[in-house]
Amino acid sequence: MSDDPKLNRADGQQCQQQTSDWDMVARKYPSLNTAILLGILFIAIVFRFHKITLPLVDGFSWREISTAMMADNFQQRSWNIFFPEVSWTGPGPSYQGREFQIVSYLTALLYQLFGWHDWFGRVVAAFFGLVTVLSLHRLTALCWGEMHAHAAALAYTLMPAAIMIDSSFLPDPAMLALVTLGVWLFAKYWAGGSGWLLPLATLSFSLGVLSKPPGIAAGAAIFYLMVCWIREKRRKQATWVFLSGLLSLAIISAYFSWAIYLGRSYPPFHVAGTGGYIWDDGFWTYVRDRFYFKSLWNTSVLWFYGYPFLVLLAVGLWIPLSRAEDPKQRSLSAIPYVWLTAAIILYLAAAGEITSNVWNFHIFHVPIAMFCGHGALLLATLGSRTVLTPAVVLRSIFIVAIALAWSTLPLVRTMKKPIAMNGKLLGEELARLAQPGDLVVAIAPEVGDPVAVYYSRARGWVFPPGGGDAEWSKFVADDATAIAQLEELRAQGADLFGVTKNATDKEGRLFVEHHDGVVDHLDRTATKLADLHNLLIYRITRP
Repeated sequence: MSDDPKLNRADGQQCQQQTSDWDMVARKYPSLNTAILLGILFIAIVFRFHKITLPLVDGFSWREISTAMMADNFQQRSWNIFFPEVSWTGPGPSYQGREFQIVSYLTALLYQLFGWHDWFGRVVAAFFGLVTVLSLHRLTALCWGEMHAHAAALAYTLMPAAIMIDSSFLPDPAMLALVTLGVWLFAKYWAGGSGWLLPLATLSFSLGVLSKPPGIAAGAAIFYLMVCWIREKRRKQATWVFLSGLLSLAIISAYFSWAIYLGRSYPPFHVAGTGGYIWDDGFWTYVRDRFYFKSLWNTSVLWFYGYPFLVLLAVGLWIPLSRAEDPKQRSLSAIPYVWLTAAIILYLAAAGEITSNVWNFHIFHVPIAMFCGHGALLLATLGSRTVLTPAVVLRSIFIVAIALAWSTLPLVRTMKKPIAMNGKLLGEELARLAQPGDLVVAIAPEVGDPVAVYYSRARGWVFPPGGGDAEWSKFVADDATAIAQLEELRAQGADLFGVTKNATDKEGRLFVEHHDGVVDHLDRTATKLADLHNLLIYRITRP
C-alpha cells in the first residue's frame, strides 16, 4: 500500500467513480440490486441456520444458558417481562438485573405455541441477524451507494463473529438489529423521508439499547446528524430529534434503574454487566493492562475475524472514499466513522467487561462490515475503470474465497465446538434420575456454567454457589469450606448432586482431584446413583 496521499486519494476517487457507474447501471436495471440483496440474504440464511439445532454447548454456553433459563421461567412461572428469572440460584425467586428480555420473551412465546426446544432461541436470534443484514445494506446504500451496500452486507454475512453471535441464544442480535434499523430509519428521515420515520426510528433504537446497553454507541450517528441540522440552522427539525432523544434516554434510564433495583433486592443480588469498567478498576489499571489490547487481538485473530477480514478492514480505513460534492451526502458518508469512533470510546471505557464477554463486540460489526466492504471493493477494482469487467469479477471471487477458507469456515467451526457437551449429558442424566420438585446441584466442565442445571429441567444451584459478589468460577481453597457450602445447600433442600469428571475451574484445577475430600464426604453421607466415565451423581440424603 502506498504512502503517497495523492495516490491514496486517487484510489478513493476511482472507487467513488466506480460506485457512481454502478448506480447508473442499477437505475437502468433496478431489479439487479434487488436480486443481489436477495442473494446476500439467502447466503446469510444458510450460514445462520446451519446447525441451528445445536444444543447450547458451544463457546457461548454460559451466557446462552442464562438467557434460555429466563425464557423457561417466563413460560413456566410468570409472563411479567419486568421480572427476568434464572434457575441456578435455588428454588427462587431468582430475579436478576438484566437487559430488557426481547429475545428470551419471544422464545418463550414459541415454547408456548410449539413446545420446548432448546434451539428456538437460536432461531429468534438468527431472524434478528437477517434484519441486521437488511438494515446494514440500506444504511450503507444511503451513505456510500448501492455497490458499497452489497459489499458491506456480504462482509457482514460472512464475518465469523457476526455468524456466531447471530446464531446464539443471546440478546446481542436483537440489540444490533434494532439499533441499526433505528439509525437507518433516522438517516432516511434526515435525508428527506416521511415524518413518520422519526417515531419509528426512536422506537426501534430505544428497544435496541434496552436489549443491550452497548447499543447506545450507535446513537452517536443520530446525534451527529442532529448537530448537522443545527449547523444548517434547521432548528425545528433538530428540536424534534432532541426531544425524541430525551424521551428515548428517559425510557432507557428508567428501565435500567429498575433492573439495578431488582438485581439488588433478590438473592443472589446479581446485576448483569457490572464490573470491569474503567471507573471500577481505575484508569492506571487499564493503562497497566494496555486496555486489554492483547486479549482484543487474540479474540480478533483466533475467533472473530481472522487475518482476511482484518486486512480488508485496514484497507477500508486507510483509503477513504473521495469527498462527495453534495453537502448532505458528505454528512451521510461520515456515519460509519462516527459509529466506529463511538464504539471505540465505549471499548476504552469498558474494555475489561467487553473482553471478558466477547459478544459485546457486536456493536462494532456494522461499521466494521462497512469498512471491510469498502476495502474489498478497493482491492477488487484495483486498476480497473469500471466494475463490470471479468478481472474485477475474478478478483471479487478470489477475495470471497480467501475470506471463506481462511476466516469464515474455520473460525465458526472453532466457536461452535461443543465444549460443554458433558455438562449437557450430566443435566440429562440428572433429569432421568430426578423426581418431581427435586433441586439439583451441578458442576459443569467449566465451573460456574449452569448448563447442567438447565438440561436437568429442574431448578438448583451451580457449585460453588454463585451470584452477587461471590466467586463462582473457581473452587474454594480447601475441602472443609466446600463441604460446609454443600451442607448449607442440603439444608436449603438440595436433592441431587452431579459433577462432570472433567469439571475444571479457571485456575485449571479438576474437581475430582482438588476436592477429593468432598467426594469422600458424599460417599459417606449420600447415595451414589451414577458413576460413569464422564460424570458422578449422588442423591443427597436428609440428616
